[in-house]
Amino acid sequence: MKAQTQIPVASLPASDADARSTLAGPTTFARTANALPPHAWFCVSAVFHYLGPAFAVMLFAEVGVLGMAWLRIATAALIFAPLTRPWRVLARADRAQRLLLLAFGICLAVMNCSFYLALERLPISLVAAIEFVGTIAIALVGLRSWRNFAALAVAVVGTLLLIDVKWSSNPVGLSWAFLNGALFVGYIVIGHRVARTGIGLAGLGTAMAIAFLVVLPIGFRDALPAFSSPRLLGAAVGVGVCSSVIPYICDQFAMARLPRASFALMLSLLPLTATLIGVIVLRQVPGVADCIGVAMVIAGVAMHKPLPH
Repeated sequence: MKAQTQIPVASLPASDADARSTLAGPTTFARTANALPPHAWFCVSAVFHYLGPAFAVMLFAEVGVLGMAWLRIATAALIFAPLTRPWRVLARADRAQRLLLLAFGICLAVMNCSFYLALERLPISLVAAIEFVGTIAIALVGLRSWRNFAALAVAVVGTLLLIDVKWSSNPVGLSWAFLNGALFVGYIVIGHRVARTGIGLAGLGTAMAIAFLVVLPIGFRDALPAFSSPRLLGAAVGVGVCSSVIPYICDQFAMARLPRASFALMLSLLPLTATLIGVIVLRQVPGVADCIGVAMVIAGVAMHKPLPH
């Protein structure tokens, strides 16, 4: 897969120090991020990807599904705002970058809402299965070798064993799950473009601010009880940090250096992290099929050979 051209920060006007800082971030932090392999960033993201929903489930009964989505996005947007200054990013971005950030923000907003609406009606295993279907298509696009095709096949079989795919008679829940799966593909595709344009974390923070504006009128009323309960508000902040701050930052670092197909294949590790979190946090010991699935996923990712950028 041909990598998209990265816009060097050095190409910005030398006199515009604020723009350089906003778009690139601290040089020391950038060097530290690049020192770690992209797979390490992905693994951190994979762990926190399921810690967030673990917190969110506890809040569904008290703030509602859309209220939880509102609190998650609002928390992330407020954390990113002073660090990335989205208003300056939008002011300095060209038309193509603004459209890209707008699409990214809308995708994040609707994806998070549809994900929670699906979880309200369907088992998380089924929602995860539908979500993974789209990532298979992305991985297939960039395979280009029999070794990588075999790696994908092994990882897919292992994932299906882990998530125990089953159908459902809930058409509303399925509709939300398929919408979430489609938008997850959009998140990968658009997120890669943002990571490769040179906007980096500033672009992520700007997209999160746009996502907050999208959900602002949707879940605010349901989220109101959290503002009168320190316990609820603290849990909501935990959800936002675990679900939309840490994993999305790590994804940007991984996406900037991994081809889309490689990133999509590595997403098959998510059921593995879910199983491990289930054992550690929820004391849910996996069965024989789960252990076989874990082994196959690890083997598939190990077999995969990343394509040159």
